[in-house]
Amino acid sequence: MRGVAVVTGAGRGFGRAIAARLARRGHFVLATDVDEDAAAAVAEEIGGASLRLDVRDPEEHRAAARAAAEHGSLEVWVNNAGVMRAGPAWEHSDDDVRLTCEVDLLGVIWGSLAAVDAMRDGGGDRHIVNIASLAALGPVPGLSMYAAAKHGVLGFTGSLQGDLLDAGIPITVHALCPDAADTPLLREHDHEPAAAINWSGPRLLSADEVAEHAVALLDSKKLVRVVPAWRGWGARGMSMAGRQALRAAPILRKRGNRHRVAFRSR
Repeated sequence: MRGVAVVTGAGRGFGRAIAARLARRGHFVLATDVDEDAAAAVAEEIGGASLRLDVRDPEEHRAAARAAAEHGSLEVWVNNAGVMRAGPAWEHSDDDVRLTCEVDLLGVIWGSLAAVDAMRDGGGDRHIVNIASLAALGPVPGLSMYAAAKHGVLGFTGSLQGDLLDAGIPITVHALCPDAADTPLLREHDHEPAAAINWSGPRLLSADEVAEHAVALLDSKKLVRVVPAWRGWGARGMSMAGRQALRAAPILRKRGNRHRVAFRSR
């Protein structure tokens, strides 16, 4: 039996699939989610435990670390919980801006700090996995707040790993940057024109595919993994191309809308 793993946002989507894979790998999983019932359902399915966790609250992360320690040695912490809002930046309400930044970026920071505090003096192989996004690698018109937060996750992940290396603390940190996937989070914005850019790739990933790559990071020292890798090069290329590349956004949205309509008609 491996050690304990904590997964945030485990009630659905990526988090649910990651929790299931970690359990099959032999970890005891503490499934956490702001939706207490959803977390409990996942824990029952995989033979783990559950806890309500609002990732905006640093003390709730520390409480999750304490709860995890009751079941054994904490070895893995996956910061997965996220939200997304679509539309031009100036149309986001103050509450939506705050929610996106607090969940998608501060939630990762609070979770990582709680994990470091809980794991720093332990032995063995210990990992923090932060779920970022392809949106962390370049500009994404229509998803500005989401992209900003995910850029922050990527910057924080690398910087945290540097701090840990400087301090001699044996914790490996990873960022996973998946392309858009067929999850409840994406479906919630299916009707919004600005969100069509999520569908601009040749296909949507599945939650299981993303979970497979997330858990595979535990057997590597890789700092950043992009899924699929070639889409990462495209995103980085758009970032380097600057203003001219941004003019392609309407084309990407049109292509995404065609893919979305075709998917709905199946």
